[in-house]
This record gives sequence, structure tokens and C-alpha cells, in this order.
Amino acid sequence: MFENDNDRNTISHNSHNSHNSHNYLRADCENCFGLCCVALPFAASADFAMDKDAGKPCTNLKSDYSCSIHKSLRQHGYKGCTVFDCFGAGQKVSNVTFEGINWRKDTDIAKKMFDVFPIMQQLHEMLWYLTEALTLKASRLIHSELHFALDKTEQLTKLRADSLIDLDIPLHRKEVNTLLLKTSELVRKESLLQYKSSINRRKIDHRGADLMGANLRGADLKGANLRGAYLIAADLQYADLRFADFIGADLRDADIRGADLTGSIFLTQVQINSAKGDASTKIPILLSRPTHWFE
Repeated sequence: MFENDNDRNTISHNSHNSHNSHNYLRADCENCFGLCCVALPFAASADFAMDKDAGKPCTNLKSDYSCSIHKSLRQHGYKGCTVFDCFGAGQKVSNVTFEGINWRKDTDIAKKMFDVFPIMQQLHEMLWYLTEALTLKASRLIHSELHFALDKTEQLTKLRADSLIDLDIPLHRKEVNTLLLKTSELVRKESLLQYKSSINRRKIDHRGADLMGANLRGADLKGANLRGAYLIAADLQYADLRFADFIGADLRDADIRGADLTGSIFLTQVQINSAKGDASTKIPILLSRPTHWFE
């Protein structure tokens, strides 16, 4: 997975000190060449107003790489754009991998740039989860393993384009996921101990469950395992989701108005953006309340 032995040796166990927050994993569209608007395909649906092939610029992309309908995407049928988040991969590919050379000025590197972008997005998503895991007291027993995985993943993001394209992403994701599973177990175990006075506290395992449209209004789901669960259009109003594991859960159109997601883990901005919430929804401090919740 490394270009050579020198790459392996450059992994610094102190590199996380320069990235000890999620700030560098947030999208910075002003420092990106509109990669999500070009590299990724989408199909006409409830989320997008038209079809677009991978590598083809969206018709709404301006010459300065900004969006001509950014303030009214949903009204124009581009709901999917308001949900998407690249975890900071766009600016990384634009300014680090390709050193500021944009796809419009150098068509020879355009396809390579578009191929690298989704790979970088996956690596940055893993960095998001690992960084979060390191902020959790419950995971202190495996902090050294988490630090190593974070540093290794960060170094992979700095590889040259050809090396990034050749990466075995599924293998690396499997290695990272092993640690995230351990983290989840530790966090949810601690939550059970914390709420041991609650009636019939037990492990709630909905991993990969089909809960589409389920009526979970007011449900006690503290410390639940919701990894990969299908919660599309589920009614989670006023549900207690504290310390639940949301990694990979599909929250599209899930109603989380009034729900308490305090302390929930591995919840991303993409998932929050895709759900229906309001001012009374309690979300983790790392995430932002979407403006479209109030439209």
C-alpha cells in the first residue's frame, strides 16, 4: 500500500498532533476545483434534476468552480447536492495531489484527477472516523492502535496520483473498520453501565436491519448498534439515540425532529443533511444543523 520503504518509514506517530481536530476534514469549496460537480455521476431522480456522467461538468458549474444555483439547489431539484460532503477530499486533491493544476487547464490530468477524487474521499472519511474515535474516553485502551491507523491513513492521502489509484481501499477500510468496531463496543458498553439504573437496559443490535419507514417515535435506543441500518423515512421523532453507533446507517428522510443524538458515534454531516430535523434535534457538537431543516 506504500510506494516504497521510505513511505512506510515516514509515518510519524506525531502527525496527528497537526490534525487533532476535524477542521481539515471539512469541505472547503473555495479551494477546490469543483470536483464533486464534475467527477461524480448522478441520475435524474428525487435527488437530482437530470442525468450527469462521471467526468462531465454539471451545467450549473461556473468558470470559477462555484455553483450558479448554490443558494437554491433544493428548489431546482438538486437535493442530493445539499446532502453530499467530501470530508475535505476536494481541496486535498486539488492542492496537494495535483499541486494546484486544475482539470480545465490540463486535460491530460483531468481523468486521473476525477479517478483520484472518490478514492481520496474514502480515505478522508476514514480519517474522520479515526479522529472521532481518538476523542472518545471509552476508546483509551486502543488509542495507540487508533493513532497508528490515523497516521497510516494520512500518509496514504499524500501518495502520488498513480499510487492512490492503485491502492487496495477495501483492504485498508477493513483494517480501519476493525478498530472502529472495537471503539463502538467500548462506547456502547460504557453507555450501558452509565444507564444501568434504566429499566431492562440491554444491548440493542439493529446492525444492517431493515427499518425503512419504521415507527420508532420516542423509542429508547441508547447505545444501540445501528451500523448499516436502513432507516429511510423512519419516524425517530423524540427518540433517545444517545451513544448509538450510526456508521453507514441510511438516514435519508428519517424524521429526527426532537430526537436526542448526543454522544452518538460515527454520525456524519451527510447523514444529518439527509434527515429531517429541527431546532429541537440534539446533534453531536462536531456537526452543523442544516439550513434546509428550517425551510
